[in-house]
Amino acid sequence: MTGRLPHMLRSDAQENRDRVLDAARSLFSEHGLDVPIREIARRAGVGPATLYRRFPTKQALIDLAFAREVKQCREIVRNAWADEDPWRGMCSVVNGLAEINAQNQGFVDAFMTASPDAIDFAAHRADMLRMIAELCRRAKHAGALRPDFVLDDFILVLMVGRGLSAAPPDVRRTAARRFSALTLDALRASPTTATLPPPVRVTPAVLANWGGGRPI
Repeated sequence: MTGRLPHMLRSDAQENRDRVLDAARSLFSEHGLDVPIREIARRAGVGPATLYRRFPTKQALIDLAFAREVKQCREIVRNAWADEDPWRGMCSVVNGLAEINAQNQGFVDAFMTASPDAIDFAAHRADMLRMIAELCRRAKHAGALRPDFVLDDFILVLMVGRGLSAAPPDVRRTAARRFSALTLDALRASPTTATLPPPVRVTPAVLANWGGGRPI
């Protein structure tokens, strides 16, 4: 019995850690990064002291909670950067990151936050922005991307796209596709009149959240 106790404790500790991470991912996705640590502990069913033993700082929890999204984001950017057609690469970046944005309110906040403790995020951010800047340069050279586009405009697209998570969960992916199509049409050197993806009925939900007016 005594010989099995350390293993049981390790199993309990791992279970607590997993519950905390699951709770953090869920709450950050729903509400962004301002969720209090105590709320994460409550959702996970552990005490704050237990949470802090596993994650000494909130930034440590953020880093691990979004490790999966960082990997996914990096794969999207790397594949786009490697595409021989730079405009197709631009389209895949905008489409892919818009979908991540729509599903997870906290990830873009974490990705763009200039926290001195977020060493991993800072390194990934710098590397991905370097690849995106090179992709934009190639797309301009090919005459596909408007010549006055700058990298800050790409950050604006990410910031605006963060609002996609406010759409009802069942239409977020469709909203992301519509947003991407509108964005890419604005970024193209020669705007087209190509058919957009289907529109998304989000106005009633927005008005309900703001507490104003009737649906249009």
